[in-house]
Amino acid sequence: MPAGRAARTCALLALCLLGAGAQDFGPTRFICTSVPVDADMCAASVAAGGAEELRSSVLQLRETVLQQKETILSQKETIRELTAKLGRCESQSTLDPGVGEARAGGGRKQPGSGKNTMGDLSRTPAAETLSQLGQTLQSLKTRLENLEQYSRLNSSSQTNSLKDLLQSKIDELERQVLSRVNTLEEGKGGPRNETEERVKIETALTSLHQRISELEKGQKDNRPGDKFQLTFPLRTNYMYAKVKKSLPEMYAFTVCMWLKSSAAPGVGTPFSYAVPGQANELVLIEWGNNPMEILINDKVAKLPFVINDGKWHHICVTWTTRDGVWEAYQDGTQGGSGENLAPYHPIKPQGVLVLGQEQDTLGGGFDATQAFVGELAHFNIWDRKLTPGEVYNLATCSTKALSGNVIAWAESHIEIYGGATKWTFEACRQIN
Repeated sequence: MPAGRAARTCALLALCLLGAGAQDFGPTRFICTSVPVDADMCAASVAAGGAEELRSSVLQLRETVLQQKETILSQKETIRELTAKLGRCESQSTLDPGVGEARAGGGRKQPGSGKNTMGDLSRTPAAETLSQLGQTLQSLKTRLENLEQYSRLNSSSQTNSLKDLLQSKIDELERQVLSRVNTLEEGKGGPRNETEERVKIETALTSLHQRISELEKGQKDNRPGDKFQLTFPLRTNYMYAKVKKSLPEMYAFTVCMWLKSSAAPGVGTPFSYAVPGQANELVLIEWGNNPMEILINDKVAKLPFVINDGKWHHICVTWTTRDGVWEAYQDGTQGGSGENLAPYHPIKPQGVLVLGQEQDTLGGGFDATQAFVGELAHFNIWDRKLTPGEVYNLATCSTKALSGNVIAWAESHIEIYGGATKWTFEACRQIN
């Protein structure tokens, strides 16, 4: 190409690129490209240089930056709220104000800094925060011990007044602490020392709530072993209860329980039973916008339950391996039935029965999006199909109500983890 024509071509190409990228993207480079004489040079330059694609990429990057800024501001506000609540709980420890500011400098990692566990938050502030939260909980635990001693020396009305005040503070603190810890570890596995601190905090929370429960309705020794409920206040992947006893081989069953939840969408997984080689041996789950389902050997039946109205509901599901016939009861009334649900498949023994989480592996593999949020009580399992009258007795808290002959609801049969709590059961008291 002659030198004059080449110069004109470069000039035209430069004009095309400037027209296509009207926004200011910083320093500009002009690229000369050889094109046929009769070709549309502006169209060719766009195809060759990818100006439109470049503009789209830049816009996407700017949108991402704005979203990240909004997330940073939200997280800083959460940290400020947590600091204020810890102060109101008369903690001697306070959050390091540098924790919130550590995110303001953007996403670049400083040389020599530890592995991040929360975007731009380095290991040192996170570890300090967890340590301070643990100290705060220990301070609250000491105050609770003083309250327990006071309850032995004073009237129940005075004790309840103090207990209610402290309980309110601890409830709010629990939600903030667990939310904060969960955020610190979201997306990346936390360092070992931070994980250990988190376990200590969860253990302290569990101890606090168990002992507050004892103060609420009298000492534990004075309460019947089946008059309790489990509370799962947050949707996490570490808050659950485990039934100490496994299931035997069963060719029929009835599983019943009381549930109370207002979670949406989906109340989560009230229980799951996994065996070696089959994580979905027996599962009750309401996930997302789907109706509640029961899974047997990974086969599914949709159930007619509607329970996320914040009220107590009694539910039962019966099943027999012959033809896979099932029935579903809500509040003592049969609401649905079907067949061909895992026909001629016996429920396998020697598995793990978990309340509040769905197992993807034997005893673990929990997914927070499938966790149960709400309250659960009187979880019982029989190795036969209950009659409608027997189900009605359970739903109306009749003195004739049966306890499960395979799994019976009792405090001694349940182990709780991660901040799930025990309270005195309410539903039957309200019915009676």
